Amino acid sequence: MDSEALVAEYVLLGLRFDRLVQGFVDSFTGDPALRRRVQNETSPDPARLAADARRLLAALPESGLAEPRRRFLAAQLTALECSGRKLAGEQVPFPAEVEAYFQVTPVLGDQDEYREAHRLLGELLPGRGSLPARLAAVRSRDAVPADRLKVCVQALSSALRDRVRRRFGLPVQEVVEYQIVTDKPWSGFNHYVGDYRSRVAVNADVGHRAANLPHLVAHESYPGHHTEHCRKEAGLAIRDAQAEHTIFLVNTPQCLMAEGLADLGLQAVVGPGWGPWAAEIFADLGIRMEGELSERLELAMGRLLTVRQDALLMLHADGADEAEVSEYLQRWLLMPDQRARHLVRFMRDPLWRAYTTTYVEGYRLLRRWLENRPAGTSSADRYRRLLDEPLVPSAVRAELAARV
Repeated sequence: MDSEALVAEYVLLGLRFDRLVQGFVDSFTGDPALRRRVQNETSPDPARLAADARRLLAALPESGLAEPRRRFLAAQLTALECSGRKLAGEQVPFPAEVEAYFQVTPVLGDQDEYREAHRLLGELLPGRGSLPARLAAVRSRDAVPADRLKVCVQALSSALRDRVRRRFGLPVQEVVEYQIVTDKPWSGFNHYVGDYRSRVAVNADVGHRAANLPHLVAHESYPGHHTEHCRKEAGLAIRDAQAEHTIFLVNTPQCLMAEGLADLGLQAVVGPGWGPWAAEIFADLGIRMEGELSERLELAMGRLLTVRQDALLMLHADGADEAEVSEYLQRWLLMPDQRARHLVRFMRDPLWRAYTTTYVEGYRLLRRWLENRPAGTSSADRYRRLLDEPLVPSAVRAELAARV
């Protein structure tokens, strides 16, 4: 099978998965005729889709594709093969499912590390009452009213966009439209529609604060998902004519890389001092934010990163009930009951059940990779590679290993 035919079949395979699970294709900017063709087919058989993924994997070595493209497609097809087997009813152990999807092994965190994080938070929040109560009290001070949410998001977006344009560059015609929504399992969602345009939905139900909105906007838009989509459409898809990058598929290594780079976005364009920087923006809008304290609290909370993955493994690998998982999140992540139950709902969603790992392991892997860069390579140059290249987790780990 030649390279062009193999890539076309990969794209069709991804579109067929979307027939089985709505939302499996996160974005598609390729030939609309391919989507129409798939829509006019009979409903696909998931076992057949798994077999097609295996067939394409077997054909990759002789396809004539350059090594980075073969590596990317092999990772994606391995994930699709597992999704096909799961949808066909095969029982796959949860850790093996996650490994097939994302090229990482989910592991439990260290509760001693969590206790140390709680100690640090206690030092930052002196006073009476339990630690969760003191944290909730501080967080309530910078709550963003629902009717002010959109203007705050737009102000942050404009400020971050200016920085991204200067540091990384963006297509002249790119634009993000923001919508405020409710009754969703996530806090924010980027829908890339192509031609350098995104629609970003922000879920008002979760209760946003001035301290978390800079991360959310950086994650979804600048320099996160929207920026990555724009640069890869302009570069890999159009300039280099690599049609495999016209489709973005859920539950693939593509997602772990995207979520990791998005979670590191605020650090990449603002860095230390982002708290006071954001506080100035909010002050102009009449919203209070204790910038320096917020930044220090978020640094301490970073030690609790793997709590969410612990909860995921409890739910899907150990068979814990939702109440037990919610209590675990409340205990270690210090979150209120409503927020914990919202997070468990996300973990229960059939499409997103394994997805929490992308945030945990994606952030950990790419942070190490960004920090352990070669001498003479700037942090901006390193991050730009994430925006522009078809990297996969195994390749990132190989680069890290080579530097040991």
